[in-house]
Amino acid sequence: MELPLDHFRLIGVSPSATSEEILRAFQLRLDKTPDVGFTNEVLTQRSELLRLTADLLTDPDSRREYENLLLNGAVGLDLASNREVAGLILLWESGFPKEAFKITRKALQPPQTPALGSSREADLTLLSALTSRDAAIQEQEQRSYSNAADFLQEGIQLLQRMGKLGELRKNLEEDLVSLLPYRILDLLSRDLNENESHKKGISMLENLIIKRGGLEGKNKSEYNNYLNQQEFESFFQQIKPFLTVREQIDLFLELQKRGSNEAGFLAFLSLTALGFARRKPEKLFEARKILKKLNLSGLDSMPLIGCLDLLLADIDQSSARFLSSSDDKLREWLNNYPGEKLEAICIFCKNWLENDVLVGYRDIDLKEIDLDSWFQDREIQEFIEQLEQKSNKTILKSRLQNQTYFKPQESSEDLDSTPEINSSNFEEGRLPFPGGFRQDQEQKEFIDDNSQTEEIIKNKFIDFYKYAIEKIAELKFVFGEALEKNKMFNKSPYLAYLYAFLILFAFGLGIGFLRNTSKKPLQENQISDNSLLLNENKINFLNKDLNQNDKKKDTNKSKIIIPSSTEKISFLGEEITTASPSLEQIKYIIKNWLNNKSDFLSGKSQINLSKIVQKDLINRLSSERQLDIQKGIYKNISTDIKNIVLLTQTASRIAVSVDLEYTEKIFKTDGELINETTFTPFLKVKYILGFSNNSWKLVDYISGV
Repeated sequence: MELPLDHFRLIGVSPSATSEEILRAFQLRLDKTPDVGFTNEVLTQRSELLRLTADLLTDPDSRREYENLLLNGAVGLDLASNREVAGLILLWESGFPKEAFKITRKALQPPQTPALGSSREADLTLLSALTSRDAAIQEQEQRSYSNAADFLQEGIQLLQRMGKLGELRKNLEEDLVSLLPYRILDLLSRDLNENESHKKGISMLENLIIKRGGLEGKNKSEYNNYLNQQEFESFFQQIKPFLTVREQIDLFLELQKRGSNEAGFLAFLSLTALGFARRKPEKLFEARKILKKLNLSGLDSMPLIGCLDLLLADIDQSSARFLSSSDDKLREWLNNYPGEKLEAICIFCKNWLENDVLVGYRDIDLKEIDLDSWFQDREIQEFIEQLEQKSNKTILKSRLQNQTYFKPQESSEDLDSTPEINSSNFEEGRLPFPGGFRQDQEQKEFIDDNSQTEEIIKNKFIDFYKYAIEKIAELKFVFGEALEKNKMFNKSPYLAYLYAFLILFAFGLGIGFLRNTSKKPLQENQISDNSLLLNENKINFLNKDLNQNDKKKDTNKSKIIIPSSTEKISFLGEEITTASPSLEQIKYIIKNWLNNKSDFLSGKSQINLSKIVQKDLINRLSSERQLDIQKGIYKNISTDIKNIVLLTQTASRIAVSVDLEYTEKIFKTDGELINETTFTPFLKVKYILGFSNNSWKLVDYISGV
């Protein structure tokens, strides 16, 4: 056998050591005999090898000859077979456990396997255990944890095959268990090109978590003694940035299936990160579905779902979610925010994305969270437009089939039960709510079967009449001139009802209405105005020819006189009915809204804008004023439109961007100034108008966009 060792290293001295230093080292090695269970025979051979080395190095002629051999390239020591094991022990003692283990392992393999029960077999087996453990420690010190684990596993296998040293084998197994987190870190932190190592690391991580009983560590396992919950959480935070967002989603969903709620929450965050970073809004629906099903103690999910609603352009629902939060401080901050609530929600959402969602992924590194670019992304717009197109096609069918109209609910329970909106929802005929749809089963939960049924039946046809009239207004652009001459409705409401019903029946919806009328008791409720209007990104379901025809026919209908932008105007009751209003006409509606809003919030007048402003927006303003009265304050708002730009226009939807000079002062009722806010140079606001009841109305506005 040839040992990868020279005489100087064998005895533990440098090549420049004197004879006195060599003899002193020799004596120390003799006195420090490894007392770990080796046979006397091999220990005697060890002592003989040390003595031979000391004699060679202390004799000037022998040392000079040996040094010449080293200079000429001689390496290693050739040992007789009866001294091989002793040489391996000295190699191990000299600080070369990895080399000693490899040679020992080879010596225990056929055909050179020692005789069963011999002292050589016993000494080699013991040495394999000792060298494998020290080799693993050496690799750990170099942060090569996977290599360290390989040495331990090979040592364990050798001891299992030899059927000896059970206590030492147990120690190696414990070392291997305690090494697992470091092995995972080693494998996952490697370059992604090392696919096999990366996959192996993920598999080991998943098995570790499963054995522990999920991320919560519910089970008692072999790893608990080496990795308590606090240590595991620290370890997991180190591991997470080495996983891609897709890998984390797959891991957390699998762990959630096995009962880990913490993993479910992390899956929600990962899906949100994927949806936002990769511009995949459908992933936000998956994330919201997971979050609604979670039952985590102390988790206030309302603002988180509200952020998803915001990213899906459902402003009303998002605001309602935030106001339903169980966090008093969050609600107080939102209600006392000096600007628009939407601005506050956007700030919250941006901070949440930046600090909690888009962190800890190997393949996501967003330098800045830009909500504007999200909403301006064409793929996002198309997704929301397709979603809105499908949802609006479902509104008529579901209402006629179910014969039940619902009021928007205010409670957090109601908001939290809004189901996912996907293609399957539209085919199932779900009823519309502001910002979402409910399944038929959920609708039944909100129906009071003990309500005043007779009164409901009496008013049902009136409700449907109002609904039909509004739908005729929306269908005007589809049917063109056929519906333009609808003055006959003013003569007889029953004729209007009949005409509307026939139109809807032509769409294939009347059958469901008649069938359900004969089978179900009628329930009373209202139709929210904004459920009949398309959202900002609705796909124009009218073709360009019809739109152009309507523009030509209605060009001369409006006779509105538009004041200058600086003139204080008051609403005189005029409506804008032209199919394609000019920017001045749009500006007229917005200016009226701003002036009346200012007077109303200052307590100077009541608001009277129902002909040009949607009811829901007026109700929101009234709620704001009532809240101010409760706080004992009033607001003086000064605005001036400096610029207006058309963003999008369809036959039923218009969006414009407006630059406003905006100053808001908040006073106590006794006149004391509390706060003043001025936007410099301008406050940018997006205003949205919709066509309803034969005229254009202001539907919503978004500040800071």
